[in-house]
Amino acid sequence: MAIGGAGLVLALGGALAATGAAGGAGGAGGTGHDSHHGHHKGVERVVLQGVDGKDIGWITLRQSHDLVTVRGWVRGLTPGFHGFHIHEVGVCDAKAPAGPFATAGGHYQGGHANHGDHAGDLPSLLVTDEGRASTQFVTDRFTLADLRDADGSAVMVHGGRDNFANIPPRYLSGGVPGPDMATLMTGDAGARAACGVID
Repeated sequence: MAIGGAGLVLALGGALAATGAAGGAGGAGGTGHDSHHGHHKGVERVVLQGVDGKDIGWITLRQSHDLVTVRGWVRGLTPGFHGFHIHEVGVCDAKAPAGPFATAGGHYQGGHANHGDHAGDLPSLLVTDEGRASTQFVTDRFTLADLRDADGSAVMVHGGRDNFANIPPRYLSGGVPGPDMATLMTGDAGARAACGVID
């Protein structure tokens, strides 16, 4: 199933075995690095931390030629769909004055201004009634080198579902047809629920 443009193939699963969980409770989520975090040249492993600073899952990104394979597992989320993105700055501060993980900036755009076409717009996570989700897909929208720039980047899970700015023109916002600017930028995915650093 293709989602959000060429080169993005999605395979969403339900829960994995609990033995696939990443670590236990983590430390405070106010830094850009974590003791569990690590990468090699062609592989990046990211630990996701919730707003309480605890580890709730992991994401791996593996570069092979022009493609990046993304795999991950999370727990402790509310059931349903959750927005899932790459953000433009590799700082995950759960206690940021502007709101949890606001330090990660906006979506990684990769030259595409509108949401749904951002290079960092990823397939949504589908969380089970037990609060678990897994994901696996392949993308050609970015490379690990792109994400490991001077200020790094971050993997973000949002509290709500992402509409990918798919608002048909028959719907009006302020008398204007189609999505408004907030939807074009974020997909209305809501608050930032979990974050992990790519550097």
